[in-house]
Amino acid sequence: MFNLLIVDDQAHIREGLKTMLRRFPLPLDHIYDAASGVEALQILRERDIQLVLTDIKMPDMDGLELMARSREARLEVDFLIISGYGEFAYAQRAIELGAKGYLLKPVKREDLQTSIEHVLQEVMTRRELSRNMQDLTQRAMDTERKELRLFMQGAAYDEAWMQTAESWYPQLWRHYRLVLLREERWINQPGSLSIHGMESIAYRVYGRQRCLCLQHHPHLILVVAGDQVPEALPSALHHDQIRAVAIMTDPVQGLKQLPKAYEQLMDLYQHSYLFPEQRCLLPQHIAGLAQQWELPYEEIYALFQLMGTDNNGLIAEKISKIFYKKSLQRYHIHYTLQVCRAVVELIEEYERVIRPYMGEETIDVDCLRNLFDYPGMRDYIQALQQQLLRLNQYYYELKCSYRNSQDLNAAIRYIHENYHKPLDLAMVSNHVSLNYAYFSNLFKKNVGKGFTEYLRDVRMDKARKLLIETDYKISDIAAMVGYESYKSFTRVFRDVMGMQPTEYRQRMRQRGNGAGRWKGTAL
Repeated sequence: MFNLLIVDDQAHIREGLKTMLRRFPLPLDHIYDAASGVEALQILRERDIQLVLTDIKMPDMDGLELMARSREARLEVDFLIISGYGEFAYAQRAIELGAKGYLLKPVKREDLQTSIEHVLQEVMTRRELSRNMQDLTQRAMDTERKELRLFMQGAAYDEAWMQTAESWYPQLWRHYRLVLLREERWINQPGSLSIHGMESIAYRVYGRQRCLCLQHHPHLILVVAGDQVPEALPSALHHDQIRAVAIMTDPVQGLKQLPKAYEQLMDLYQHSYLFPEQRCLLPQHIAGLAQQWELPYEEIYALFQLMGTDNNGLIAEKISKIFYKKSLQRYHIHYTLQVCRAVVELIEEYERVIRPYMGEETIDVDCLRNLFDYPGMRDYIQALQQQLLRLNQYYYELKCSYRNSQDLNAAIRYIHENYHKPLDLAMVSNHVSLNYAYFSNLFKKNVGKGFTEYLRDVRMDKARKLLIETDYKISDIAAMVGYESYKSFTRVFRDVMGMQPTEYRQRMRQRGNGAGRWKGTAL
């Protein structure tokens, strides 16, 4: 039986979770509750609790601090986290602290039951393993497995060690397979990775004397009896609602064949990315794959010709075509890896060109270098598409910026050449072939003032020069700088300069005569 603790600062939520839990067919002895992290920590110190179901945000001590304090106190207890959508970053931190998973508010009945069953299954597995391994010290077991794992991965050992190692599990080495179990993962998956749960199921299928775990991370690798039908283990995993890919080698005999079997296992593991629909991948599934090919360079180059265009849909379409599953499944996995490498190399080339213009922004090329860093091929393609679309956006913005700069320079030049004519925003936008509204926004954003204000300032600058350097009549100057009437010109001039044009001319000439710098131009 197990004891469970609910921690939430809202009483109605605690009672609701209690009611829900009591209706589940779970081996729960006592269900405790606490209104804060402080109260929960005290209960954990006084009671034998196996699982804590806690909210993240609480006063006094939140769920993250409760987890950290429990770990500091060496309290052996598992945590499930409840959080809202806006608290996903907190949930990530909780999982880093060792949480077995998290549930989104409002908590769904089926998700709660599945998550608790996952954790309790792990607790039961740990108890079972502990009871069945009492006759061997954990250190001795770890040493044996470590040596076997190193030998499997290519480390050299002498004949004497080989004979000793075979004596550890003599029945198993007579006829065995290597098995790699890779659990499917997704971001909102309730519960945690069921490494120990999968290991326990394997022992249940094959028996303690016919199954040996050599590696837990990054994937579970087992040695299992070779006479069992391959489908037995995947069926048992499916029955226990664990979605995992089982990858199995051909049966081999003798410990000496372990490194060779491991090579086959790793080759099959890589090919499992091509065949995600295969719940049990065997050597015969990849036996007919083509070993020679030509890379789709034309399609790859066509993809990169789209960089800098406003056509994200076509980019995504071409990525899907290059990485079309049925095409990839015709060839050895090395074909897919070479396609990935070719695309990443072109991303690097384009990124080097645009890097000086990106400021602090970057394209994360490193995240694309290893396909096998991802849970599956689909996840890798999504990451690749994301980086390509970012690259495309940077190129598009750079091209727009350059094009806008050219258009804007042409528009300003046109204003300075034609300020004396009847001029408006529509005429200038048509001159540079830009949409009226778009040009208006572009002009104000880059020049710092609207078109009307800028044209007025250009005309006023020309008028001031004419007032100082010539004897033209005010009415003539008004016409020369683009104003249809004397009144409109003087009104604008007074608004800008705070005085009439005649007063401005007098002041400037007096100042010029006094300094001996001004020279009138008699016309």
